[in-house]
Amino acid sequence: MAPAPGLMTVDEYLRTPERLIPQELAYGILHVADAPAPRHQMLVAQLFRALDAHVRREQLGEMWLAPLDVILDERRALVVQPDLLFISHNRSWIVSDRVRGAPDLVIEVLSPDARVGRIEDRVEWFARYDVRECWLIHQDQRVVTVIDYADQCIVARRLHRRMDPIRSRVLPTFWLSLRDIIDFA
Repeated sequence: MAPAPGLMTVDEYLRTPERLIPQELAYGILHVADAPAPRHQMLVAQLFRALDAHVRREQLGEMWLAPLDVILDERRALVVQPDLLFISHNRSWIVSDRVRGAPDLVIEVLSPDARVGRIEDRVEWFARYDVRECWLIHQDQRVVTVIDYADQCIVARRLHRRMDPIRSRVLPTFWLSLRDIIDFA
């Protein structure tokens, strides 16, 4: 099913001027948000450094940092920009001019006020389009919700508190906690 007349296509989206602020295309509707706050970006940077070091050391694939378009469904005009994503060597074929397909892992640092779309919608899209795992980093509560997907469904949600090692099916040898990774000062 293509977007209805008057809605933006992925081709039109890709022809828009390149931006450094969050934007996504949700079934043909363009959503643009304000730039994230410094605290949000600090958390993203700290997570990226820890995860990228782990992924490189273990030679698992590549960590990627927003803004980077992830085209989940070209026909239905669905493009997202998660804060962080991991693509294993097995899925590296999805990286070309953009990411065209489901990453193994997406990570969203949740701000007190949602910037682009509803997180519940994004969690469902990740399931529907075969993302293997999603981490939701709750800034204010200082916890991580790890969501496992299989067969286009959510199969588990696990809460990891600040001191708990983050357990991941996608990165099974990653054992750091939020406290180990992030300076919450």
